[in-house]
Amino acid sequence: MSTSSLTEIAANLILNANHVTAFTGAGISVESGIPPFRGKDGLWNKYDPGFLDISYFLHHPEDSWKLIKEIFYDYFGKANPNGAHHALAEMEAKGYIKAIITQNIDNLHQMAGSKEVYEYHGSSKQLVCLNCSKIYSADEIDMTKLPPLCKECKGLLKPDFIFFGEAIPEPANSKSFHEAEIADVFLIIGSTGEVAPASGIPYIAKERGAKIIEVNIEPSSYTNSITDVFLNGKAVSIMEKLYKNVIAINEI
Repeated sequence: MSTSSLTEIAANLILNANHVTAFTGAGISVESGIPPFRGKDGLWNKYDPGFLDISYFLHHPEDSWKLIKEIFYDYFGKANPNGAHHALAEMEAKGYIKAIITQNIDNLHQMAGSKEVYEYHGSSKQLVCLNCSKIYSADEIDMTKLPPLCKECKGLLKPDFIFFGEAIPEPANSKSFHEAEIADVFLIIGSTGEVAPASGIPYIAKERGAKIIEVNIEPSSYTNSITDVFLNGKAVSIMEKLYKNVIAINEI
């Protein structure tokens, strides 16, 4: 079946649903210039991920922060939302999508205008003091002096996303699983399905009867197990087509 036909099927599923939840992974942000962590061009092929182990960070904060700054603030910090982020924001604004669960820490969904976003792995846009728990916007912290310290108590600041060895933050964890339980259509975009426990969320949606629409450049762990409609291609072109189909069918 052609991509255009599958896109029309997906658009009809969305229009006939009571509750659509989007679930996004690294693939949605690739066209914004943010590489995935895993795979052919993944960051972990260039960097040892050990610098994001919480124990290493606590014992070697300066060394850890040098790579954190280089990757997440000097490099990723220049990224802007792409057409896929904007399509989701428009679909939410018009009521077609109720919420977005994202595995990404880049804040691009919010920058595009999405409101109901559950950041399953936290966000790089905030820093938290490990001593007094004060929260800072990353933009207000001078990162020329590493590691950055709290202005109030001089405690060590940490990016407010999860490191290896840390628990999934609340309420994002509970809200994400609740979305999986109540959605009747689950829209997966750019997720490989390889990172637990986030990878289990779409399976719960499927078990509860949701139709699964998947947008990916290649088959994932979900494709041959739970996906009902597989839209093969880059996130921007597929999501823009899907959004246009939803609008066009709704106007008939």
